[in-house]
Amino acid sequence: MVKVLLATCASLPSGDGDDDVLIDALAEVGVAASWSVWGSGESADLVILRSTWDYPERLAEFRDWAASVPVLANPAVVVPWNTDKSYLVDLAGAGVPVVPTSVVTPGFADWPDGEFVVKPAVGAGSRGALRVAAGDFGAASAHLDALGVPALVQPYQATVDALGETALVFLGGQYSHAFTKGAMLTPEAEYDESGLFIVERLAGASPSGAQRRVAEDALDAAAGLLGLRRNDFLYARVDLVSGVDGAPLLLELELVEPSLGFRQTDASAPLRFASAVRAALSARVA
Repeated sequence: MVKVLLATCASLPSGDGDDDVLIDALAEVGVAASWSVWGSGESADLVILRSTWDYPERLAEFRDWAASVPVLANPAVVVPWNTDKSYLVDLAGAGVPVVPTSVVTPGFADWPDGEFVVKPAVGAGSRGALRVAAGDFGAASAHLDALGVPALVQPYQATVDALGETALVFLGGQYSHAFTKGAMLTPEAEYDESGLFIVERLAGASPSGAQRRVAEDALDAAAGLLGLRRNDFLYARVDLVSGVDGAPLLLELELVEPSLGFRQTDASAPLRFASAVRAALSARVA
């Protein structure tokens, strides 16, 4: 059988549970999949980035490891670009409707009006993200200085409090399913046992045509910037929020290690993932 590794981090040696269904789905089509902590040196016909969530603390090492893997999904060229959220500026420049984003460094003082968010440019989940009240520039400056690294500044999209985010998942470049994520930067936010990650409130969703268009445009723009095609992405998660006018805005395009919401959709999604893996393996030998 063809051998595939699902790359994870040492604290989650068997993933976070969302991908549990993938092992059997892949086995049904003749692909032997198992979990492997990234950097272990284990080899396979294909290594698939999944829950490698400790990369922000080991960024250079992670990027070097990704570049050394003979066949990686998503492709290794994606890793340095997508692990730094300043890619949003690139996508905005390519015409994608993005939540307005500025990349700043400690010492920045030209804060925007209204509520805004400060979060590290390199970070997994919600770690290091701060929702800043309008005019509380002292808190923003103190947080940025404490981060000590480049960060993003974005106006807070108040619609997320009622509507949350919509995450659209693509497999092999094709739309698969979607789910919603409740607002995270609220006083009621709950953290997991590590104290680092906000517990996400998830539910299945049916995206609008406008949301699907923006998501596909974002994927096409990213592929163009990276010299790829959309179907070169084995998986992608496109996180959208609604602007004040109701139009979808890109909040994040996750191409490295996103949860794909298999627990929020039906049993056909893992089968689509397995087929996308087989297509990626076929392209490798073509």
